[in-house]
Amino acid sequence: MLAATLINPMIPVLKLTDTVSTALDWMDEFHTSQLIVTDSGVYRGIVSEDILFDIADTTELLGKVIIQHKDIFASEDQHPYELLRLVNQFGLLIIPVVHDGKVLSGSILVSDLVEHFVNELGVQEKGAVIVLKIAERDYSLAEISRLIESNGTRVLSSYYSSSESAHPLQESRLTLKLNRTHITPIIATLERFGYDIEEAHANDPIESVDQERLDMLMRYLAT
Repeated sequence: MLAATLINPMIPVLKLTDTVSTALDWMDEFHTSQLIVTDSGVYRGIVSEDILFDIADTTELLGKVIIQHKDIFASEDQHPYELLRLVNQFGLLIIPVVHDGKVLSGSILVSDLVEHFVNELGVQEKGAVIVLKIAERDYSLAEISRLIESNGTRVLSSYYSSSESAHPLQESRLTLKLNRTHITPIIATLERFGYDIEEAHANDPIESVDQERLDMLMRYLAT
């Protein structure tokens, strides 16, 4: 999936000739504290609610207020993982997507991006989560998956968090989401083959994604 497929066509785009009042009204209506500003269809940056609240004259045009992130945007063919990097690095709540230089294609709400990852990572499916502590040189997802599948269980998703050290013995983390909650036999199998289980959780499916979970996802995927 690419950035272009995550664009939300319902999110309005502001112009430099719009007023502070218009921007705040739209932010309230669409439940976002950031909106994108364009000039004749060309991306000019993002306005934030915090800055607009400090402007006493709400008839002030956006062309005269502080517009942030003028050089921060995504291209239509970028992968969602790259979008997460932008969100984490610059604190975005909305992601501008451009083409042909800086012509705006549309906006992606971070909440929609998180929902995409929730679906892709199998978060909403009932199943256990196992975190393995593993040396860089011993990492083999194929081997670990084979051991798990030998217990009649599938790996729904995985995430490998590499250690900051380049040393081959330095331990990293491999997080696995499985399609079963009964994982005692799986843990026994992995330990028998020398794998160190750091965490094991028989999780119920997550019904909703709140801000805390969003923040945790951002921090986790950015490591």
